[in-house]
Amino acid sequence: MSNVPKITTYTAPAGGWGSVKSLMRQARQSKQPISILPGLAKINKPDGFACVSCAWAKPAKPHPAEFCENGAKATFWELTADRATPALFARHTLTEMRGWDDFKLESTGRLTHPMRYDAATDRYVETTWEAAYAAIGAEMKAIQADDPKRTVFYASGRASLETSYMYALLARLYGNNNLPDSSNMCHESTSVGLLESIGQPVGTVRLDDFEAADAMFFFGQNPGSNSPRMLHQLQEAVQRGARIVTFNPLKERGLERFVNPQDPVQMLTQNATQISCQYHQVKAGGDIAVIVGMAKALLEADDADLKRGGKGVLDRAFLAEHTTGAEDFIAYVQTQDWLALERESGLSRTAITEAGGVYMSAKSVMGIYGMGLTQHKLGVQTVQVLVNLLLLRGNFGRPGAGICPVRGHSNVQGQRTVGISEKPELVPLDKLKALYGFEPPREEGLATVDACKGIIEGTVDAFIGLGGNFLRAVPEQGMMEEAWPRMRLTVQIATKLNRGHLFNGRVAYLLPCLGRTEVDQQASGPQTVTMEDSTSCFHGSKGFHAPAAETLQSEVRIVAELAKASLAPNPRVPWDRWVDDYATVRDAIEATYPELFKDFNKRMHTPGGMEKPLPVRDLIWKTESGKAEFKLPKSLSASFAGDGPDVLRLMTLRSNDQFNTTVYGYDDRFRGVDGTRMVLFLNKKEMARIGARAGEMIALETVAGDDVVRRIDGLQIVPYDIPDGCCGAYYPECNVLIPLWQHAERSKVPAAKSVPVRIVR
Repeated sequence: MSNVPKITTYTAPAGGWGSVKSLMRQARQSKQPISILPGLAKINKPDGFACVSCAWAKPAKPHPAEFCENGAKATFWELTADRATPALFARHTLTEMRGWDDFKLESTGRLTHPMRYDAATDRYVETTWEAAYAAIGAEMKAIQADDPKRTVFYASGRASLETSYMYALLARLYGNNNLPDSSNMCHESTSVGLLESIGQPVGTVRLDDFEAADAMFFFGQNPGSNSPRMLHQLQEAVQRGARIVTFNPLKERGLERFVNPQDPVQMLTQNATQISCQYHQVKAGGDIAVIVGMAKALLEADDADLKRGGKGVLDRAFLAEHTTGAEDFIAYVQTQDWLALERESGLSRTAITEAGGVYMSAKSVMGIYGMGLTQHKLGVQTVQVLVNLLLLRGNFGRPGAGICPVRGHSNVQGQRTVGISEKPELVPLDKLKALYGFEPPREEGLATVDACKGIIEGTVDAFIGLGGNFLRAVPEQGMMEEAWPRMRLTVQIATKLNRGHLFNGRVAYLLPCLGRTEVDQQASGPQTVTMEDSTSCFHGSKGFHAPAAETLQSEVRIVAELAKASLAPNPRVPWDRWVDDYATVRDAIEATYPELFKDFNKRMHTPGGMEKPLPVRDLIWKTESGKAEFKLPKSLSASFAGDGPDVLRLMTLRSNDQFNTTVYGYDDRFRGVDGTRMVLFLNKKEMARIGARAGEMIALETVAGDDVVRRIDGLQIVPYDIPDGCCGAYYPECNVLIPLWQHAERSKVPAAKSVPVRIVR
């Protein structure tokens, strides 16, 4: 792999031979492609394993290869032949490894032995599982005796439903609801916004809705890199006549054109399918203005049709029967000025009206979005305004219509379903009390930004991490890395080494676990685990590969052993039985959530997934009013503002060669960047305005209005088609620029998609 930065222009479509070549490179890098290849056929199949990458839905009739480029990369990455053994840590101090980048750290391979941090030598040293559990348990008990609320139980979005249920129970038996997770950093704006507007915190769309939709509107989502299997549904929809309109600050190749790697004719001819019929490059944070503009165009067309003697274009019967607050929203939209809508969105009235025309001409419309909507100051309200638009024409409760938030981590939605939440009102605490004979804590726990604040301020003494790369994913990285060693206890459960493992509390352990691709052998035999996808369907998952080391333990067992070591005995919580047979954990999940998990063990391998009930699909609105509720935005701009003509809005981005904080390499082929991640995308007009040149090395500083200096150096300017006043750079490198307090109102999601910054030379 080249370490020399190379900037080019990539003109090929998503998919195609570019995807195949990328997979071949990753297979070679794993050093055991022959043993891995048979496993690829099992990805996302009813008798196989759920992809360890994104959470996109699994069809009832899967393709022969039901995996995408990123899913295969994630599989290769987990099944690498490289091993991070105790010998690695004997050769390198943690201070030395802090100088390594994310790719090099994870390239050391799979962790093999439980490790204890030795501050005297600044190294991890090998320990036994028994010693680790005893020491961790003793520390947790001591902290609990002082104040159980001083311990945080973090979960990334990859842990299974079984592990997540046990982990949430562990936290509550311990005495708190401090269960921050990766949803706090991405789609919590969805959970808050949808619950208030339509009465359920998740989307309303199933996979078969893509076969019935007349139009789809994308906002702030990039399926080409983040959920490539979704391109199959989009291609098929376009081929049958559905229209796709996209609003994204950047031109994302997967929403422009796609060559299906499983279509021999397309692969031979390279005759790509055009995905979007309209592509509008909205300004970062300008989505509220766009959506309100589309609603304004809709109301203007409605008024004109009524004057002609028509019935109008609004679904008045639906609005009267199923909604409340429509009149207020309509009045709000009618008062908005087109000049303001154009200014805040960065789009012309003509462009917005043309998009509105597609919406009006379609009977069944889906609104699809990602973190481009949720990671703003007004992320919750942006989601709710999109709901408003869909409600105006009754786009709920019929095939092909509804709202579709696209989740990232493969089980981030599922772990919330089974109790990983800092909000006690979302968890059946009385049911837990009845089942396990204890009084669950009722006080709201710490979300991610609250946990970070507590660590910085010294009110958090212990951090237990179930997967993930917390320190690399969160805002305010400089303060967090400085404060982290002041904690009394840190425990990390992981498959691979990452930067978050190089900073430790006074007592610290790194516990290696099995990956989802590996056979999980317990007393009752090989185990199955379960996940929930973005469309609220549950899937069974069975590993196929031999474990990376005989010393590894499963996440289920690690959680159970931590619970036994740190909690008083409770005969009603069968930790050992749950470890022996995960089916008994699923029985416990069903007993706790009987409406959601009826006949769980019998139905978990249903082709296409076991469907979780979604009341809105039946036009049942579990809101305070019993109807869908229109919500008014407080501003047309969703962003934090920065003062000065030199202030830009920074969007943090993922490359084609990464998934979340996992970096597979340095090739972002869709954006023409190879050999580096230290780039700043800026359009030529802005470059001319500030006198910048292509290839110039600059720094970025946050314009936050406080006394903290947040800066990243060594970024190379790359000319790129990006809206005026905006710039883009890679995540997680640029998380150092995000102030902890710049988060979405009420959901507390870090506002990573429009950070006010200025260029420093």
